[in-house]
Amino acid sequence: MQNVVYREWVPAGTLVKGLMVTFSAIVILGTLAPVLLMKISIEDVFGIGVAWAVLALVLFLFWNYRGIRIQISSDRLFVYYGLFNQKSILLEDVASCETGKASFGRYGGVGVRYGFDGSWAYTASFGNAVRIVPWKGRAFVFSSNKPEEICQIIEKEKNA
Repeated sequence: MQNVVYREWVPAGTLVKGLMVTFSAIVILGTLAPVLLMKISIEDVFGIGVAWAVLALVLFLFWNYRGIRIQISSDRLFVYYGLFNQKSILLEDVASCETGKASFGRYGGVGVRYGFDGSWAYTASFGNAVRIVPWKGRAFVFSSNKPEEICQIIEKEKNA
């Protein structure tokens, strides 16, 4: 990879963080209540184990998708979302770069999404986003705190 000319970290949005805290609190309080009341049976132990396993899985998924890492080098755009979702686009393959919003109506939520308009999206919130339209293939949208700056850098590096 060439020299990195831009880096950005876009953390998960407030909605996602709030849902994680709420879900975690419900599981923890719901499983500790029978233990604290000393009314616990073998079925309760099994149920508590299952609930904590589900909580562990959900917390791992939240950790994995806690944010989007964006890098632009002199010839490529890299977008990383978790361990398994990575996108690399040659800057010369970019037909246009647009700014906009990652809306619930278009993507149906946050995360790795397929939009109703045919685009792929990596969204961490319903806020600002960058839309990359390639010469060939699907448009790609990703959350960013500085979408205008990303589009300016992509145009500048393409023309360099």
